[in-house]
Amino acid sequence: MVLMSNAQKKTDVILIGGGVMSATLGSLLKELAPEWEIKVFEKLAKPGEESSNEWNNAGTGHSALCELNYTSEKSDGSIDISKAIKINEQFQVSMQFWSYLVNNKLINNPQDFIMPLPHISMVQGEKNVVFLRKRFEALLNNPLFKGMEFSDNPEKLMEWIPLIMQERPANEPIAATKIDTGTDVNFGALTRMLFKHLKNKNVDINYKHSVDKINRTSDGSWELKVCNVDNGNIERHTAKFVFIGGGGGSLHLLQKSGIPEGKHIGGFPVSGIFMVCNNPEVVAQHHAKVYGKAKVGAPPMSVPHLDTRYIDNKKLLLFGPFAGFSPKFLKTGSIFDLVTSVKPNNTLTMLAAGAKEMSLTKYLIQQVMLSKEQRMEELREFIPNAKSEDWDLVKAGQRVQVIKDTAEGGKGTLQFGTEVITAADGSIAALLGASPGASTAVHVMLEIINKCFPQHLNEWEPKIKEMIPSYGVSLMENQELLHEIHTSTAETLGLSEKELVYG
Repeated sequence: MVLMSNAQKKTDVILIGGGVMSATLGSLLKELAPEWEIKVFEKLAKPGEESSNEWNNAGTGHSALCELNYTSEKSDGSIDISKAIKINEQFQVSMQFWSYLVNNKLINNPQDFIMPLPHISMVQGEKNVVFLRKRFEALLNNPLFKGMEFSDNPEKLMEWIPLIMQERPANEPIAATKIDTGTDVNFGALTRMLFKHLKNKNVDINYKHSVDKINRTSDGSWELKVCNVDNGNIERHTAKFVFIGGGGGSLHLLQKSGIPEGKHIGGFPVSGIFMVCNNPEVVAQHHAKVYGKAKVGAPPMSVPHLDTRYIDNKKLLLFGPFAGFSPKFLKTGSIFDLVTSVKPNNTLTMLAAGAKEMSLTKYLIQQVMLSKEQRMEELREFIPNAKSEDWDLVKAGQRVQVIKDTAEGGKGTLQFGTEVITAADGSIAALLGASPGASTAVHVMLEIINKCFPQHLNEWEPKIKEMIPSYGVSLMENQELLHEIHTSTAETLGLSEKELVYG
C-alpha cells in the first residue's frame, strides 16, 4: 500500500541529485549560511554513482593544460587561447575551495581524491606538429601555463612517453607538450567525502528518494513530490530554493518545473566506453595523461587520451573515450528518456539539431559499430605495440549534450560544455551538459550563488574570499597571487614539489 503524506515539509534549500555538483553547492552554502536547512534527494542508494563516479568520467582535473579542444586555430592561423585561460582559472577556484576544506579539517586525506600527474598533448603528422608548436608559443608566456615544455625530438619524447614511443616508425612527424602541474582527480571519492562532510553538518540526505514532480506554490516556493523508492510512499517537500543537479536526469526535472527559461532546450545522450589495461607491466610504463587531437569531423568530446588513473589507491591505465549511443539520459535511466524529453516547445529545436548534426549521427553510428579489434587499431595510434589481450572494455557514463537555439549557431545548436539554467527570480537552478563539468564545479556553483542569492552577496563576500582568495580577481593578471595560491594549494593537497614551478 502506497502512503501519501499531504503534510508539506518545509526547508530552506533542496538539492536534487547526489553528485559532485549538489555536494559542492551544499558545502558552499553550509559555510555561507550555516543556519539554513538543506535537504538532498538522490534516487540511487549512494552518492556519486552516476556522472561523478570515477569509472564514469575521465578523472582529469580539466585546466586546459593538455586538452587541445580548448585552443582553436583561427582563420588567420593564430591560436585562440581565451577558452583555455577561462577553464584554467576556473579549475584554480576548485583547487582553492578543496584546500580550504582540507585546512579546516572538513575533509581529510586529499591524496584519496587528487594526485599530481603530468599533462601531455601529443600529435602526429606535419600539420598537427605545426599547430602544437603554435599553441605552445601562444601559451608559453602566460603565467597560468608556466613550466610547459615542447619537443619534437624522439629521444626527449622517449623520456616523457616511453610506452607511446616504443616501436614507432622513425619517419613519422610527432610532437608533444608536457607540463608537470596536471592532476588526476577521483570525482567519485571527492563526492563521497563531501557528502560525509554534509552529513556531519546536519544536512538531511535522503538516498533512494526520487523527485517525481516540481510545482510552484502560491507563495513562490517550490513543492516537490518525492517518492521513496523502497516502499513507494509519497512525501511533499517545499523549499524557497531548489537546485537540480541530477546529471542526465536534470533536463526532465527542469521541464517539470515549467519555468520559461527551461523551454526550447533539448538534450542528446552520448555514452562513453573506455579501454582499461589489465597488464601491470604495461601500466607501469606510463605516467601521464596524454591527450591527442580529435579526428576531422569528430565532436569535441571525442578527443582520444591515454590516462594514468588512480582508483581505490591503485594505479590504472585507461584509453578512450569511444562514443556509444543509448536513448537513456543516465546509466540507470529509462530507454524512453530521449523520447519523453521531446516536448511541443522544443520539437523544432530538436529537429533542427537533427538536420544540422548529420555528421555527429554518422560518427556515433560508426563508433557503435566498432569491433574490439577496430578499437585496438585506434589505441595503436597511441601505443603501436598494444596487444588485444592486455585490454578490456569498460562502459563509462551517459552525458546529455544540451541542444538550444543560440544567436551564433541558430536553431537547434548542440552545446559542448556545462550549462546553468536559472529562473528569473533565482528560486530554481538546473545544471545541464558535460565536460569540463566536475573540474569547474566550484566556479559553476558560485555562479549559481551570484545569480540566485544576490541579496546575500555583500554579507557573504568576506567568507567567499576566505574560501577562494582569487574570488573576483584574474589570476593571469595577478601573478603574485597566482604564485601564492599555487604554492599553498600544492602544499595543502599533497601535490608534489614539481607543482611549485610557478614563481
